[in-house]
Amino acid sequence: MKTSDTLQADLQTLELSPPRKDIDWPLFLISGGFLAVFLIAALVDIDGVSSLVNTLFAWSTRFFGFYWQILMLATFAVSLIICFSKCGRVRLGGVEQRPDTSTFNWIAVIMCALLAGGGAFWAAAEPMMHFASPPPLFAGVQAHTEAAAHIALAQSFIHWGFLAWAVLGSLLAIVLMHLHYDKGLPLAPRTLLYPLFGERALKGPIGTLADATSIIAVVAGTIGPIGFLGLQISSALHSVWGIPNDLMVQSITIVLVTVMYTVSCLVGLEGIRFVSGINVWLMIGLAVFMVLLGPTAFILGGFPTAFALHIEQFIPMTLFRADPKWLDWWTVFYWGWFIGYAPMVALYVAKISRGRTIREVIMTLSIIAPLVTMFWFTIVGGAGIGMELQTPGIVTAHGTQPEDLLLGVTQNLPWGGLISALFLFLSFISVATNGDAMAFTVAMAMSSNDKPKHWLRAFWAIGMGLAAVVLITIGSGGVTALQSFIVITAVPVSLLILPSLWDAWRIARQMAREQAV
Repeated sequence: MKTSDTLQADLQTLELSPPRKDIDWPLFLISGGFLAVFLIAALVDIDGVSSLVNTLFAWSTRFFGFYWQILMLATFAVSLIICFSKCGRVRLGGVEQRPDTSTFNWIAVIMCALLAGGGAFWAAAEPMMHFASPPPLFAGVQAHTEAAAHIALAQSFIHWGFLAWAVLGSLLAIVLMHLHYDKGLPLAPRTLLYPLFGERALKGPIGTLADATSIIAVVAGTIGPIGFLGLQISSALHSVWGIPNDLMVQSITIVLVTVMYTVSCLVGLEGIRFVSGINVWLMIGLAVFMVLLGPTAFILGGFPTAFALHIEQFIPMTLFRADPKWLDWWTVFYWGWFIGYAPMVALYVAKISRGRTIREVIMTLSIIAPLVTMFWFTIVGGAGIGMELQTPGIVTAHGTQPEDLLLGVTQNLPWGGLISALFLFLSFISVATNGDAMAFTVAMAMSSNDKPKHWLRAFWAIGMGLAAVVLITIGSGGVTALQSFIVITAVPVSLLILPSLWDAWRIARQMAREQAV
């Protein structure tokens, strides 16, 4: 590993290196080629593809699951240490640089782009599922009780709270913003390895592998929600309004959301901010409505109780290992998912956060966003749990699949039809905000600068939508297999982000000295 002196010397001579080409064609061919091969293989033999993915998935979680748990915890801890030290006052992207958007809009763009469809889709489903079947750490608690309700929310907080958000860019953003804005290195995943490997990380196969695995992970993770959106909305339209639940409706839904986020992506960051604004105000409106007209007492009383339980059991829930099968499809799956997303999300955060301080970035990603997410899960999932406590079976009567549980909640609220429609639109707009942000970021990662060409943005935006349409033609199995693949890509990606645990701290201290904070 390079020392601070050798790193500084290398950075000073880096300007002599030849610039990158406009587009990294080998990287484009590797990542795009993988997607094409996966789609063809899935169409030819989905059972064989699913079997291979499941085998690799099991291997990944078995040998890397505990490492991921430690990595997530360590990332959060180091983030807080940097945030509340004097290094927190360091300004990223230049000491004289100031943000070009308001703090509210900046936080809204980050939350909407990263929470994506998961916030609308799983906010009702996951708490309800843990309520009906308490996690094994709390195996002695009876299901469908108030104690199970608080445990269900606390477990959801672990999966969608502090650790999940911290790994999505806090430390990585510090490293990337310093090396890109201050030192002129590419805004790409490979830059994370520069402090360790120097020029070899920028020009050799190590860098290409780092970029390709990061891109494949985020593309797989973005196509999945797009495909499930089509299945979810088609199912809901059939359940509530009797519209046929068929491939035509599913495909139309995906085409519409693809058109929306493609246009937004082509417009650029202003388009992404506009779509995110719609998303955040709709979420706020629905949240206020559900708190006032839903089971208010349980929502407002359940949050502090569940949050306190979540803090009390934070380490046991984070490091739980006693039930590998449960872990594979809950905690470790989530950790693989978030780790797979982390480098590309960090690029996005770095792109939109120039002029912010380290403390602003870490506070937003590691504290503010998790707290908002937890309260949102309490509102939506807590509403369903509160209804079930008052009238057992009132929500689950609609079904036990995630989309059924969300409809079970919304249909039992005042003006159920309207609220159901608004939640479906929220799912739609949430997937759009994720799609435009990730298409832009993927295009940026394989470009010579942080303003990728429009045709490259359009290629990834439209390509992800078309891939989702292709996969749903063979049913949900194709989408599920692709989503599970992100956990496999988390193996190399987790090694890519590991150096940030010490590189971010070292860079923050170096910048603190330079900025005399």
